[in-house]
Formats: sequence, C-alpha cells, structure tokens
Amino acid sequence: MREFVENLPDGWTIYVWIIVSGFILVGVVVMLRWAAKNSQFDEDIKYTVFSEDDEDKMTPEDFAKYREVMKKQEELREEYLERKAQKRAAKHAGR
Repeated sequence: MREFVENLPDGWTIYVWIIVSGFILVGVVVMLRWAAKNSQFDEDIKYTVFSEDDEDKMTPEDFAKYREVMKKQEELREEYLERKAQKRAAKHAGR
C-alpha cells in the first residue's frame, strides 16, 4: 500500500480533498433540508422554556405570545401522536 501511495503523481491529494468536501456539502444540504422541514428555524421556539408561573417575569405581549406558541405546540404534538397511532394501527392490521 505504501508503494502505491508513493508512486502516485504529485498533486493527488487535492482530489481526495475535493471528494471529501463534496460529501460534506451534500451532508450539509441534507441536514439543512431536514431542519427546514421540521421547523427547526422557528424563532418562537424560545417561548417553550417558560411556564404559566413565569407570567410576572414577562410583558403582557410576551405572555400572550407564550400562550399562542404553546397552543400551537400542543396541536402539533396531537397531530404527531395521531399519525403515529395510525401508523401503528396500520402496521398491526397488516400482520
């Protein structure tokens, strides 16, 4: 193996770097696409760390936004659980 590497012409490592960087770029695109499809860039996600007890620490506008975001999150969770139950039922029905 060492002889093979030593007998390669000069400048061969640049091709290795090009191939590796291509794989990295494809991976980044795939991960960004996944993040965009799964609402990972949602700025309102910061409101999910609060609770009802934090009302005195927030402005009325922020607290209203907190409630709106939490309601939306609960709806998304219910949809997710419903889809998961449907998949499970379909899987068990197919057996």
